[in-house]
Amino acid sequence: MSQSCCHAHSKTSDAAPAAARGPKPGPEPDTVIDPVCGMTVRLNAGKPSLDYKGATYHFCNPKCRDKFAADPEAYLGSKPKPAEPEMPPGTIYTCPMHPEIEQVGPGTCPICGMALEPKGLPTGEEGPDPELISMQRRFLVGLPLAAGLLALEMGRHLGLPVDAVVPHQWNAWIQAALATPLVLWAGWPFFERMALSLKTGNYNMWTLIGIGTGAAYLFSLAALIAPGLFPAEFRTDGHVPVYFEAAGVIIVLVLLGQVLELRARARTGDAIRALIGLQPKTARRVHGDGREEDVEIAEVQTGWRLRVRPGEAVPVDGVVVEGSSAVDESMVTGEPIPVEKAGGDSVTGGTVNGRGGFVMEATRVGADTMLSRIVAMVAQAQRSRAPIQRLADRFAAIFVPAVVAVAVVAFIAWSMFGPSPAMLYGLIAAVSVLIIACPCALGLATPMSIMVATGRGALAGILVRDAAALETFAAADTIVVDKTGTLTEGKPRLTGIVPFGGADENRILALAAGLETGSEHPLAAAILAAAAERRVTPARVAGFASVTGEGVEATADGVAVALGNAAMMTRAGADPSDAEAEAERLREQGATVVHLAEGGRLLALLAVTDPVKESAKPAIDALHRDGVRIVMATGDQEGTARAVARELGLDEVHAGLKPEDKARLIRTLSEGGRVVAMAGDGVNDAPALAAASVGVAMGTGADVALESAGLTLLKGDLAALVRARALSRATMRNIRQNLFFAFVYNAAGVPVAAGVLYPVFGVLLSPIIAAAAMSLSSVSVIGNALRLRTLRL
Repeated sequence: MSQSCCHAHSKTSDAAPAAARGPKPGPEPDTVIDPVCGMTVRLNAGKPSLDYKGATYHFCNPKCRDKFAADPEAYLGSKPKPAEPEMPPGTIYTCPMHPEIEQVGPGTCPICGMALEPKGLPTGEEGPDPELISMQRRFLVGLPLAAGLLALEMGRHLGLPVDAVVPHQWNAWIQAALATPLVLWAGWPFFERMALSLKTGNYNMWTLIGIGTGAAYLFSLAALIAPGLFPAEFRTDGHVPVYFEAAGVIIVLVLLGQVLELRARARTGDAIRALIGLQPKTARRVHGDGREEDVEIAEVQTGWRLRVRPGEAVPVDGVVVEGSSAVDESMVTGEPIPVEKAGGDSVTGGTVNGRGGFVMEATRVGADTMLSRIVAMVAQAQRSRAPIQRLADRFAAIFVPAVVAVAVVAFIAWSMFGPSPAMLYGLIAAVSVLIIACPCALGLATPMSIMVATGRGALAGILVRDAAALETFAAADTIVVDKTGTLTEGKPRLTGIVPFGGADENRILALAAGLETGSEHPLAAAILAAAAERRVTPARVAGFASVTGEGVEATADGVAVALGNAAMMTRAGADPSDAEAEAERLREQGATVVHLAEGGRLLALLAVTDPVKESAKPAIDALHRDGVRIVMATGDQEGTARAVARELGLDEVHAGLKPEDKARLIRTLSEGGRVVAMAGDGVNDAPALAAASVGVAMGTGADVALESAGLTLLKGDLAALVRARALSRATMRNIRQNLFFAFVYNAAGVPVAAGVLYPVFGVLLSPIIAAAAMSLSSVSVIGNALRLRTLRL
């Protein structure tokens, strides 16, 4: 969200109210001030606005607009401004870096010291971040104070006539007057967090910042008030110098780093806000009497009929009952090509209707819609922790105490062996070590990448349940895939009939269709579709019975008929061996063979083929180039499975498997040292998905099972799997880069700050430079993580 709100510009003349022309000075010509929160927003940027008493008022978000609309005079100075509404009682707050920390109400994380955030789903209409506003205010107040401190302390070195303006004897006292509010007010949150870290034993960046700036400020205050307490080792030219400017400037630099960090962290939520923005605010309800009205989206109930006009977003999940159109489902599948929708087809809330119009019946509303569940999953994933984070946690646990020890050693070493004034050099080195070693960049390295990556994935139809799934999928070297619906279309077609004994094809098809009438099996659908296409009426059958794993049997015109595999033929008294050679030939072509018997003799073979998806071969090739072994695990016949495997170039084939057999195969592969990912439909393959190192549910739009796996691909093909692989590999590469930057920065910065370069180069790092470097390291890590937003998938 923009850090600005806006105010109003007149639609009439200069006689518009003064408030309409802006109660606050300072906005740029193309910006105005929001009368609610006082922030600045750029005009013509699509922000909400409202007309009131001849003036147009602009706002940073709908929440501010709604507040203004409810009581405009409260914000125009005619009556006191109402207080900001508080979060509902009992709201749970959590830490963005340590999601295991939860409490009722706001506060500070006892582990890392960050401000807690409300837990729950964003609404897309949140106002400005109060933590960011507080840090900005403290920074803006502290900046001129720090500039004054630098001028007083360093001005004479820059040729400024400081002594002519400020008497020398008053210089240090004025510095104290400027530094005290800067340190004790602007920097107060840092000392609160330091105190909490010492109390809980969770030492973090605030421990080092608090000790470092506190030591510089208290030393300077004591040197000003009671200089006689200090030995000669602290004196230069007979005086004990003060370091108010170091303490003050460090505070301002840390505040600047916090402002930049909070702004960047806010951008990690752009993906969620983009998803939320897809849902329209209202829906067009069609009543039973034909009357239509616009209703708030929150009021929509299941069973309501809703009209979707050309160009509008589908309000909720539902089924088309009238009309037809092409719908852009890219927000669900990541695919840009619109999908044709007609009566009986499902539509997903948030997808965009094309030029046609239709009436739909709402089937899922509120939190049950696909869009709401996607947002919930992204929010959950962004707060999860990747296993690689444990490396940073272990390092940070010992790092802060080690840094304090290094600072103490540096002070002692300088005091004993350094040039005069030795203890003064020791103080500078100790403070520099404490400041430059702040492990904030280390703590941000993993969470920032995860937050950005999960949001980027959601916009491409890749839903990540948690960070561990993303990390594991990046390391997977074997992917087990189902055949039907994953490698193939999942919509078999009857591609051939082989009659025996001169049987008529239409009679064969009529008998087969009669046996399959009412069945929901994909093979049955293919036979019934072929009968309908040829205008063949299904035969009337009686005494229908289904034999699990074999087929179906019944009687037609008093004659026993059976349809199924070879075992079913044997049961029906027919000998399938005579047709085995022909059946094998069909299987080698990738067909599933169905036998039909009548009166105890084999009547025909029906070849049903499930076409391979066009995207399957390029995707398999891409995964192979990435070093992944592809294994097919299917319940289909051996010959059919091997034909598909040959066409696609798969590495391994396991056919005729039941769900428990697939799970057993995955456990065997895992025990052999492989990191196994399982890609399936998330329902029939549930045991295998659970057995795999990471399960990948291959879905199709609103029918996807979001709860079934670590990763869910809303576009159910292997091209989406390749995109997910690219996302996971890029994310882990980004995390490793961040950790490398953070580790190397601390490894190089601490000894330099301690003064190891002084004996050779005469270089002793200033605490101010250390603070700037520390802030820059955090910002660089965040900036690197944000690069994932532009990742091409």
